Amino acid sequence: MYGMLYESVAFYVQKEYGQDVWKQVCQIVDCKHNSFKTHQIYPDKLMPDFAAALAACTGQTFDFFMNFFGKCFVRFFSNFGYDKMIRSTGRYYCDFLQSIDNIHLQMRFTYPKMKSPSMQLTHMDNDGAVIVYRSGRTGMSKYLMGQMAEVAKEFYGLDIKAYVLESQNDIAGGTAGPIKLSDTPLTVIVKYRLDFDNRDYMAKRINVTAHPSHLSLPPINMSVFLDLFPFTIVLDHDMCITHAGEKIVETWILHNPGKNPKSFIGSHVMDLFECRRPKGTKIEWDTLVNMRTVLFEFELLRTGRNKAAYDAAMNMDFENFDEMEFSEASATLRKSEQENEDSDDEVDLATGERKSSHFFKSILIKGQMFYMKDLDSLIFLCSPLIENLDELHGIGLFINDLNPHGLSRELVMAGWQHCSKLEMMFEKEEMRSDELEKSLDLADSWKKQGDELLYSMIPRPIAERMRNGEEATCQSFDEVSVIFIEVMNVYNGDSNKIQDAMLAVTTLNTVFTAIDEEIISPFVYKVETVGMVYMAVSGAPDVNPLHAEHACDLALRLIKKVKSLQIPDLSIRIGINSGPVVAGVVGLKVPRYCLFGDTVNTASRMESTSEPFKIHLSFNTAKKVEEVGYKVVSRGHVKVKGKGEMETFWLVDTPKE
Repeated sequence: MYGMLYESVAFYVQKEYGQDVWKQVCQIVDCKHNSFKTHQIYPDKLMPDFAAALAACTGQTFDFFMNFFGKCFVRFFSNFGYDKMIRSTGRYYCDFLQSIDNIHLQMRFTYPKMKSPSMQLTHMDNDGAVIVYRSGRTGMSKYLMGQMAEVAKEFYGLDIKAYVLESQNDIAGGTAGPIKLSDTPLTVIVKYRLDFDNRDYMAKRINVTAHPSHLSLPPINMSVFLDLFPFTIVLDHDMCITHAGEKIVETWILHNPGKNPKSFIGSHVMDLFECRRPKGTKIEWDTLVNMRTVLFEFELLRTGRNKAAYDAAMNMDFENFDEMEFSEASATLRKSEQENEDSDDEVDLATGERKSSHFFKSILIKGQMFYMKDLDSLIFLCSPLIENLDELHGIGLFINDLNPHGLSRELVMAGWQHCSKLEMMFEKEEMRSDELEKSLDLADSWKKQGDELLYSMIPRPIAERMRNGEEATCQSFDEVSVIFIEVMNVYNGDSNKIQDAMLAVTTLNTVFTAIDEEIISPFVYKVETVGMVYMAVSGAPDVNPLHAEHACDLALRLIKKVKSLQIPDLSIRIGINSGPVVAGVVGLKVPRYCLFGDTVNTASRMESTSEPFKIHLSFNTAKKVEEVGYKVVSRGHVKVKGKGEMETFWLVDTPKE
């Protein structure tokens, strides 16, 4: 699917349900795209995946969101001016329904890789209409119902009720395609009933009588008619060709060397053509006679292309045609075919240059089927689908071969003139889209870096609350464990040498980096560093009932880590205390997450009265960890500033397994 469909989904899901829901949906479906490019192709499965993820997130049904996505697309394409195309199809909703297929055909110029469905209006009455949907893509029936309802409401002021009458090969909730039990490709066919007030249309377009002047028109000669429409085909009740325009016959002869030129007339139309649109339609009289408003697209079947064979066939006397002459012509054709087999390329009729045959595009003709009462026949009034001069030459036609009336010739010339301009515009748009994609990726990278910096200053839960506009109030914790680590013998304060100061900074950075590597969030959080002292806490901001154990585990790991650095004369001492604290963010310029309370002061005293490469525990912390098996040794009573005599302990080892 083209990116525009997913653009509409992303835009309206964020608008209706918020960015958080859309981010959650993208995570569920593992969508790596930050944005969608309008003209880029994306996997079909994303659409039902998005619907399923939204259903899981919101509690709504899968069908509800597929219907919602269809409505989103109709609302969204107005940004591209496509609403004008819809409004210009006609005054009534049925006019639009009749034009859906033609709209899809026209859109192929802008979206050449679009796999559009085929839709036909098969029945109309005062209470609504019936349309038949055919597609090679499954799971989109509810999406189409959303589109139909939104177009009716937005452009025609109608509230319609759409429901499925019949369904074939449609698999709800997926776009992998119907299960194939044979090699024949299957087509999804869904018949819808659309209920709405259709009385005005029926009165003014269907239930009308012919004007008397129309009834008195004289008959027209068939030869004149075929001259006016050189690509016309006339079909009888058996779907055999009874008459045909000169140019369609010549084109068939050019691309079918070796076949009897006179066999075109009298052949069944499906022996010479393949019906491309409407998909899956049975080419039968009873079916086609009721499809007056449907645009048909046929592809000419061909066995090859041979200019010499074509010239030989054109020089034959068809009025006095006999088998001997045809045998001689066939020999010429076979000889020409053999010459072509010796060369991989063919000659472009217009330029004379060699052109690889496999680059020729399909020869398509498009038009409507009209019932002619005077002939009791169906006339396929059509013209070739040609985008530019290159395609015209590839088919083997010239400008003068096209219908002299209408805009066929002008459109081909205009397509050639504007082709380069459009290509430049598309290239610029692609470049702008790529630049935007790079800018978005760069913005995401900057955002991640900013988030990492923010989370290094403020705990993630607190930062998220502040980002959402919530007040960053103080928070009390019943019990945490505060750790102080001081790095010793790093810098001689009496030295005036710059080299000594720089060495001290480098050494301190090495030690603090090693400590940072041992901090495991959310079990332990780094609070701050002040001078030679490193402060951390376990149990805040994330409540942790095992805070004392995690603090002691960290201290034991740090002793081993710093010793492994093997920095001469350097040592650390650690103090830990457990108790209640109050925490909060302080400051605006450089906000910090700070801890307050007597527990912090006591932990600092434990560190200042500790010894090199030893872990000093308060009574509260020691009793907690000793109960679970940690090996602690009493230090006795120590005089602590501001506290007096306190019984403290040394932490020796972790519990034995």
